[in-house]
Amino acid sequence: MINRNLPLALKHSPASRARGFALLAGLDACVRGMLISVMPLVVYRALDDAALVSQLYFVVGVFSLVAGLLVPSLTRIIPRRWTYTLGTLLYVAGSGLAIAGGPVLIPAALLSFTVGTVTIFVCLNAYVLDYVARADLGHSQSLQMVYAAAAWTAGPVLGVWLLEVWPPLPFLAAGAAAVILLGTFWSLRLGNGKEIQRARAPAPNPLAYLGRFMAQPRLVAGWLFAVIRSCGWWVYVVYVPIFCIEAGLGDKVGGTVLSATNALLFAAPLMLVWVNRATVRVTVRGAFAAGGALFVAAALAAPWPWVAVALIVLASVTLVLLDVAGGLPFLMAVKPSERTEMAAVYSSFRDVSGIVTPGVAWLVLLVAPVAGIFAAGGAAMLAAAAVAQRLHPRLGVPRPSHGRELPVAAE
Repeated sequence: MINRNLPLALKHSPASRARGFALLAGLDACVRGMLISVMPLVVYRALDDAALVSQLYFVVGVFSLVAGLLVPSLTRIIPRRWTYTLGTLLYVAGSGLAIAGGPVLIPAALLSFTVGTVTIFVCLNAYVLDYVARADLGHSQSLQMVYAAAAWTAGPVLGVWLLEVWPPLPFLAAGAAAVILLGTFWSLRLGNGKEIQRARAPAPNPLAYLGRFMAQPRLVAGWLFAVIRSCGWWVYVVYVPIFCIEAGLGDKVGGTVLSATNALLFAAPLMLVWVNRATVRVTVRGAFAAGGALFVAAALAAPWPWVAVALIVLASVTLVLLDVAGGLPFLMAVKPSERTEMAAVYSSFRDVSGIVTPGVAWLVLLVAPVAGIFAAGGAAMLAAAAVAQRLHPRLGVPRPSHGRELPVAAE
């Protein structure tokens, strides 16, 4: 029997639900994919100093972290559907600020884009945890990546090309994509999500649910994996283009290699099959170890820029694999009664990495060139590989109670 309390678009099979969320993720990627290669270049041109770029990203990361942690409290005042709408409008506002340009408005645009991203991310993850079964989270994650693959593949190189044609063009395109995202969201009629139980006590403040998060080691480990994976992407997205410019390779190489890497998102379902066979622990541990080694090798190969870039591109393959599997240790450990709060905590990995990466990069650049940032990122990934060794060997494997035979965990 159909549950009439569900939103209209979600009154169908789990696959239909997953496709609805994947469509939103794909449209969101149209905005972010366009900007991910453009904003570092625009910010670098406006400030003309790699250290100042790191300082700006550090400050923006702090603001975004606070905003992300406050989203659950905001959704208790403003319904979730309107909070999601606010996130899309921040994309539109950021596009307008970026078109206006200048050393003041460009940082404001970066802040608007970043806060919009975290707001949308928190709301979307809360919807996913509401309507997608725990056993289907891996499928939902990989489907979102497939829907976003085209945008992430074409967006970075297209954004750089549009920037060269006419500087406002990539921001006009991103603003238009944000409007389409908003219209699609409202057409899906997702409402405000499920209520597990009507609250009998005052809503907890952010510090209260942070305490509950810290008391659950599985959540802490899963969050750390997400932070370090995101730090790897930060290094790849922000500092590889700067490295290419300073090494004389030009300003188009960064966007081109990012587009080439993002084409791997089309292989996400195949990667998920491999994850299911190898187990989550083996996948996460192996991807962090291989990626960390390649980042360190790229730092050592800095005197040969094309070799360094090639090694970083190979390392990015492990980051894509971690996008498929790296979030599962956290998402599979979330209690149903804490969906919105823990979705906010999980989303903070973007902002924490946005604080840690430019903060560490700022310090590294005081004593080393940009390639030193690659070595720092590699060291963090190797540390994550050591932590991943402590994951349960059967994490993500179907339980006997589901009536299916358990495969032997690969080692």
